[in-house]
Amino acid sequence: MKYIIKSMRPAQWIKNLIIFAPLVFSRNLFSSALMLEILAGFGIFCLLSGSVYIINDLADLERDRLHPTKKHRPLASGKLSKNVAVGSLLVFLTLSFSATYHMGLGFLTIAAAYFALNLLYSAILKHVVIVDVMSISLGFILRVLAGAVLINVPITPWLMMCTMLLALFLGFAKRRHELVQLEDNANSHRRVLIHYSPYFLDQMIMIVTASTVMSYALYTISAETISHIGSNHLLYTTHFVLYGIFRYLYLVHQKEEGGSPTRVLLTDKPLAANVILWLITCVLILEGIL
Repeated sequence: MKYIIKSMRPAQWIKNLIIFAPLVFSRNLFSSALMLEILAGFGIFCLLSGSVYIINDLADLERDRLHPTKKHRPLASGKLSKNVAVGSLLVFLTLSFSATYHMGLGFLTIAAAYFALNLLYSAILKHVVIVDVMSISLGFILRVLAGAVLINVPITPWLMMCTMLLALFLGFAKRRHELVQLEDNANSHRRVLIHYSPYFLDQMIMIVTASTVMSYALYTISAETISHIGSNHLLYTTHFVLYGIFRYLYLVHQKEEGGSPTRVLLTDKPLAANVILWLITCVLILEGIL
């Protein structure tokens, strides 16, 4: 069981927390009924994403055995057998889609689309330059849509735009880290890296960095946002976004980190503190306390 859970990458489940965004920004964070709906959705997406990781490990078994760090994964190292992994995968998928069936057609459709996207990514899209990172970004958008559908609230174009751009930023930063870290062995780890170069990735990172900050800043001062929360105080959270972006760029370029955004978020104390402070400030403003 330990190796099954490890193969599902529980540390990566932090990405699924984006499903809570509609709950927070619709000012329903303290609704216990809606919170339970979102928690259930979060659990399902963790099972689905965990299942995808198992599928990827099964598909990339031989390649992972040649990777300097991935060779230690349960399947690649032989600590978890293929038969047990496949059996566990079938159980998780059965539980996931059985639960989504009872949570409404909209949520079921989005969850199925998310799972299909990940399968398509593993088979084809991860080998297509630029499209590989855009596919990852689409996965984050589907999570946000799932959260909105679960609690039946409209999703704003601003939230979708900020989610997409932030995911692109993290995705291109990850590609850059892989390219620099693996050097001559980069292509054997991920074939699409042959189409990238540090300079090319830096150009795209620069574009999405500026776009992310500007989109968030415009969201905070838009007439729709001000009307929704009754003030323009959300603008004052922009400095948290700026620091978070700058700190991440510092880690990518100066510390050669960024290969795993979740690990960076969990291990870099200044970045983690910044995210927590941003979230607390947003909640206080949205609830009219600040």
